[in-house]
Amino acid sequence: MAAYPKPQAMAQPNAVEIVEVCKVAPPPTADVHGPKSLPLTFFDIRWLRFPPIERLFFYETSTQNNTSTFFFDSILPRLKHSLSLTLLHFLPLAGNLTWPPTSPKPGIEYSESDGVSLTVAVSNADFRRLSGTDVFCESTEYSPLVPKLSASHDQVAVLAIQVTVFPNHGFSIGVTNHHSVFDGKSLILFVKSWAHTCRSLGPAHRSDGHDQSTIFLQLPPELKPVFDRDYIKDSADLGTIFSNQWRNIDGPDNRSVVPWEVKKIQPAGSVRGTFQMPREKIEKLKQLVRVEKMENYKDNEQHFPNIHVSTFSLTCAYTLACLAKAEEVTDDKILFVFSVDLRSRLEAPMPTTYFGNCVAGKVIGFEREALLGKEGLVVALRAISDAIKGLEKGPLNGAENWVTLINEKKASSLRVYSIASSPRFEVYSTDFGWGRPRKVDVCSIDKTGAISLSDNINGNGVEIGLVLRKHHMEAFSSLFAKGLESL
Repeated sequence: MAAYPKPQAMAQPNAVEIVEVCKVAPPPTADVHGPKSLPLTFFDIRWLRFPPIERLFFYETSTQNNTSTFFFDSILPRLKHSLSLTLLHFLPLAGNLTWPPTSPKPGIEYSESDGVSLTVAVSNADFRRLSGTDVFCESTEYSPLVPKLSASHDQVAVLAIQVTVFPNHGFSIGVTNHHSVFDGKSLILFVKSWAHTCRSLGPAHRSDGHDQSTIFLQLPPELKPVFDRDYIKDSADLGTIFSNQWRNIDGPDNRSVVPWEVKKIQPAGSVRGTFQMPREKIEKLKQLVRVEKMENYKDNEQHFPNIHVSTFSLTCAYTLACLAKAEEVTDDKILFVFSVDLRSRLEAPMPTTYFGNCVAGKVIGFEREALLGKEGLVVALRAISDAIKGLEKGPLNGAENWVTLINEKKASSLRVYSIASSPRFEVYSTDFGWGRPRKVDVCSIDKTGAISLSDNINGNGVEIGLVLRKHHMEAFSSLFAKGLESL
């Protein structure tokens, strides 16, 4: 076994040292369950050059299992072996995204020499601080814990994984994926399938790598990916429209599938913060909105607004109102972007485990004064409610402009708030066999400026992740807490 470095031997504080980079592929002797090539649908092509999604899971291990020796002798081999077995069901993830000169659209190709890049590292950073939810940390501190996608001009890896051990504390799993291959829901489906397989191996799994039993290859129905592209109907030929639009960006005939290098939305010195919206506070906010509606429209009930008050819309509206005030936004107009899962909203509903991208983006414009005013919460809530109800008229209305809107957003100087992830993913239930995660975060929000949403570790509310300038984060923290306390 290699001589892995000890954290106390690292010269710099918060240092991360890479000790191994390997490629994990499906077992060569096993039957392959997934397709070896996969075309991109118009839902996928829309995100072709968008920055990768980076997600980080922190796991705290018990006292008897938190030594470096236990990690490298037991935990790491189980993670590697279970990843190999899981890739039998998710074969395209071991391949590369490419756009050959002879193809009108990009697609995914897998060959037997391919595999998922797995980086193994050791860190001497403060595990409890990085995985805590009650302190701010520098926005760049997560960067060494997530891998980069290997890329050239004509192909990019679909997925990369990094496992980092914090001796005597625990470990983290960083996952980076190309956005045009699958959305957040599909990413979590893969990670939970990997966790299920790892947990099923049990402690008796041999760490010498010779245990190639296929007894655990079967996944429960709720974790089996569906790759069938026939579920996506493209009567308007949006796939061709989007492909042609991308070829003309920085073109002509630009077939690059390399994601854009995005300058960080927040400057150096920005911090990452996590905030909790407990279920009881959400219910009190719902009651407050109902009371305000009744008071404002008691003499004019025929104009009583039909506002859809959900946990999602209320959390977004409350966070937006606090953010706009905390950041002291000066633009006359503020944009808000969020995505809606369409797996159950299309004419022919598809399986919930359909693997790929299947979301529609909604863009809302707010007048600054309205959002910053006394009725800012209700203004935001009503606009989000109207946008969601608009999906009933046709979830693909205006879809032909999706790529154009992405480029306009990229070039816009307006403050744009967006949402990453969803509480419905239930990320805190992802157990590889050593317990539920201590913390789960979307690392890439420091590049996109998005607001991350998830369930929380206690299962009693919504967890909100932000990256802001330090003084803006402090202002947001105060506004967010005081508003909830006043309830």
